Amino acid sequence: MDESRSSEVEEAHASPGAGMRRVLVTGANGQLGRALMSLLPQAGFVPTGVDLPEADISDTAAMEVWDWSRYDVVINAAAWTDVDGAETPEGRRLSWRANTVGPVNLARAAVRHGLIVVHISSEYTFDGATVVHTEAETPSPLGVYGQSKAAGDAAISVCPRHYLVRTSWVVGDGENFVKTMLSLAGRGVTPSVVADQTGRLTFASDLAAGIVHLLTSGAEFGTYNLSGGGPVVSWADIAKRVYERAGRSSDEVTSVTTEEYYAGREGVAPRPLSSVLDLAKIEAAGFTPADSMERLKDYLNELLA
Repeated sequence: MDESRSSEVEEAHASPGAGMRRVLVTGANGQLGRALMSLLPQAGFVPTGVDLPEADISDTAAMEVWDWSRYDVVINAAAWTDVDGAETPEGRRLSWRANTVGPVNLARAAVRHGLIVVHISSEYTFDGATVVHTEAETPSPLGVYGQSKAAGDAAISVCPRHYLVRTSWVVGDGENFVKTMLSLAGRGVTPSVVADQTGRLTFASDLAAGIVHLLTSGAEFGTYNLSGGGPVVSWADIAKRVYERAGRSSDEVTSVTTEEYYAGREGVAPRPLSSVLDLAKIEAAGFTPADSMERLKDYLNELLA
């Protein structure tokens, strides 16, 4: 790192009480937003959480008059995440508004007011044809959701001081795949679950911890993959583990292909088959993501306690 760059990073990551402690968290009511609002105060930050309807980052006029002087950092955890809904005429507009216009407004504010901006990206910005996705991979989104996220990412990338954090398969406080499978197991349902989509779960608390690490460690600005660690699994693998922990047989979960699962259904967005993110860069920055399967065990123990 050159001397001017080192000075910039040191200034941006000042010690507690020396600035950069006031954080605006958008999408504060979501899974990641809740985790951030819980963790940030423990790390010495003073967070302000906002969400719809009181704060709409895609409202350009409102963002123009927002009092940005109250913050040093903006963490954008707001997004339109209805992947299938984004394929509808109304959903297409809403997806682009939230996932592109919103980040454009935040990028403009960050540049004008010298803010650090942290933006959450998705593996849906890739087509999933590459087995493992690195930070340097060119975007190749398959559907509207991924396309709108890739456009928002591009806007954020122009900010001099930004962390673009790409993640996948998030599980946190709220409805999620693990809770759905646990509910099905409890009702004796025998589901069909796709086995050709692979990746790693990312628990919201771990994702929040990685973001805090980037903000406090002096990590170089730029793009970072940040998912759970451990083995690469499929959705069917996860479902089988949930069933076993619930006291059912893993054989009750039938593995199917994505094509088989969605056969005959309309309005289904294309999914990347590989959601596996290369974690070498975030690990080199001093943060080692927890093994997602070990975290799944802990999570299920909490849910079943």
